[in-house]
Amino acid sequence: MHSNLLAVLFALASALTIAWGTVVRHRIAEEAPADGSLRSSPFLNAISRPLWWAGTGTALLGYGLQVVALGFGTLLVVQPVLVLSLMFTLPLSARYDGRRISTSEMFWAGLLTAAVAVLVLLGRPLPGDPQPPLERWLPALIVGGVVLVSLERFAQRQIRREKALLLGIVTGALFGYVAVLSKAFVDIFIHGGVWAIFTNWETYGLILGATLGTIVQQYSFNAGALKNSLPAMTISEPIVAFSLSYLVLGEKFQVSTISGWAFMGLALLAMIISTVVLSRKGVG
Repeated sequence: MHSNLLAVLFALASALTIAWGTVVRHRIAEEAPADGSLRSSPFLNAISRPLWWAGTGTALLGYGLQVVALGFGTLLVVQPVLVLSLMFTLPLSARYDGRRISTSEMFWAGLLTAAVAVLVLLGRPLPGDPQPPLERWLPALIVGGVVLVSLERFAQRQIRREKALLLGIVTGALFGYVAVLSKAFVDIFIHGGVWAIFTNWETYGLILGATLGTIVQQYSFNAGALKNSLPAMTISEPIVAFSLSYLVLGEKFQVSTISGWAFMGLALLAMIISTVVLSRKGVG
């Protein structure tokens, strides 16, 4: 059943749970030892903490809600709403830090909400082909693989701030691929059942992408302050997902006028700017 309203509601629930998991895992990364021992590895240190598993479990629940949202609506509806996870991250992080959210943060949060509303309500996205042939996927997989591996290798040679930023971009891009593969996964399950899940490559691509994304995300958290990595991963995910949904899945916005596209462009720009500002102001 196609319902953008249900897609938005489940996407909002997903954004809330993802936000809590993000704050918890970053707190653990900040407390990781840096003594050069084996336990100083960001990922090994994180998985040894019960709280990390709680945060990861919450993030997985958020992902499950995202999958349900994708079952009701298009990727072009769900992805903008997921950006609102930042709005939930701000108060949660402020509570952990024992501080109040400023008036400026409230303004940018309002602008972010308005931008997402414009993209969803004005765009009125149309569904495409959630399970396109592999030939349509190959260029995106090859180009994306080369770019992301090169970016990750380059990031490892940078200092903490730049490293966190670059790894944040890689993390967001990986989850952008995961989002599109999730849409395919949902369609496969709905039309083919459980057996079809195990006989289609999208399932294994989804597992690989989610695993790599989780690992790189933990390293990006450990590389520096959350304000350096969170804006990059929060913005790169919908940009990559938007691009793939257009180029691979064939989803489209129902906008045909110049003024309509101008409003869409302004909304996208407002979403990017407000996300960056909120991330840097609200999370340390």
